[in-house]
Amino acid sequence: MENTDEGSGIIPKPDELLALHSVSKRLFETLRDWFDISKEVTIDLQEIDSAVIELSSPEMIMAMAMRKLQALHLLATPGVLTSTDIVIAIVNDLDRALLQAPSMYLEREAGRTNWDIAFAQMGDNETHPEDIPTTASEPDPIIEEFQVHHEALHHAVHAIVQASNGEIRYFQ
Repeated sequence: MENTDEGSGIIPKPDELLALHSVSKRLFETLRDWFDISKEVTIDLQEIDSAVIELSSPEMIMAMAMRKLQALHLLATPGVLTSTDIVIAIVNDLDRALLQAPSMYLEREAGRTNWDIAFAQMGDNETHPEDIPTTASEPDPIIEEFQVHHEALHHAVHAIVQASNGEIRYFQ
């Protein structure tokens, strides 16, 4: 079965790449919720060192990742032209931030928690014992869902590399 459009050399987007349309939206929304990212973010381009302070902020790191997710969302849209190298570059740019996001989120939440109130609430009748982790290694379903969505980006990269036989090709 030929995978190429004979006239243009454009390959149809693999299902894994098309799936990133909804995956990128979910990751975007999760980062916004976890880090309270405002609807508009300003970056300082006044001088080369302006980014030193901005890019040490978890909120700014995640805002920049959200911008990449917007680009990935567009590229995963059916009918939008993209290429192997562009998808790989965007996923590569996103990877570090998405790897760090769950631990940064948990660290942020731990720092914002009033532990006296949290411990007091553990004894009230509204907290169900099954909602309280019993070990520190117990998986968090919200974090696991995020990681599954993050993993989908890698599946898409693998699929486009395989579909293009490792060459830079166009997808639509």
